[in-house]
Amino acid sequence: MLLPILQSRPETIRYLIPILLSCLFVACTTHSIHAPTGDHSTRPVRNSGEHVVRQGDTLYSVAFLYGYQVEKVASWNRLKPPYTIYKGQRLRLRPPVAATVSKPKPKPRPVAASQPKPRYPKRASPETVTVPVAPSKPKTAVVPATRPATTVAKRPSTKQPQNARVSWVWPVKGPLLQRFKANSSGKKGIDIGGKSGTPVKAAADGKIVYSGSGLGGYGRLIIIKHNKDFLSAYAHNRKLIAQEGQWVKQGEVIAQMGSSGTDRTRLHFEIRKRGQPVDPLRYLP
Repeated sequence: MLLPILQSRPETIRYLIPILLSCLFVACTTHSIHAPTGDHSTRPVRNSGEHVVRQGDTLYSVAFLYGYQVEKVASWNRLKPPYTIYKGQRLRLRPPVAATVSKPKPKPRPVAASQPKPRYPKRASPETVTVPVAPSKPKTAVVPATRPATTVAKRPSTKQPQNARVSWVWPVKGPLLQRFKANSSGKKGIDIGGKSGTPVKAAADGKIVYSGSGLGGYGRLIIIKHNKDFLSAYAHNRKLIAQEGQWVKQGEVIAQMGSSGTDRTRLHFEIRKRGQPVDPLRYLP
């Protein structure tokens, strides 16, 4: 029925063609497009002043999550090394407010009437008598026999000094996918591309203080404490090799690169100084 009308009125076709093309375009674009899941480590964490400990949490991972130095969180919660925490425990994330207690004012004491001091007659000073003393005989000093000193060789310590200077190397070689942005709430480190299974190496000597997957958005994560000031973090690994509490040397393999917690194979690398993220490119050679 529509065909005879179009044949009788050819000018109608000229108006219908754009309408039909528009309908076809809208129909093609109505399919839902799913954007790839982004890196959740870029999302800011809301600090309510308290953290409830979950399975797999350590004090280092909690301090890392909220951007605090672990010593501060420990002092706020009166924790001492090795900073043992328990599931369900509530950790304070702010310094405690000191309670001000008003002290009662002291009552005024009655003032006693001053009495005149009694006067006593001066006593005569006794005469000085000199008594001769016999000279003492010199004593012979006895010198004990000395034993030869024995030197005990000390074992070299594997622990990193608290104030040691940190020397950095790249944890993995690959293209730089994302740079650090100081004013961004999310880009707390750099992202390095590569193939799944590529060895991830320790950027400096230190102790593994966290090895797990309990921090949302970081996937399988390793945190290394290098000294009192510096931590480094290695996220989105496929496999964790280094164990919590283990001391590692610079260049030692600690994990394998992967895509856990993100949408593509990458290594998210962070350096924290006194709990705050800093640009790793300022420290890497």
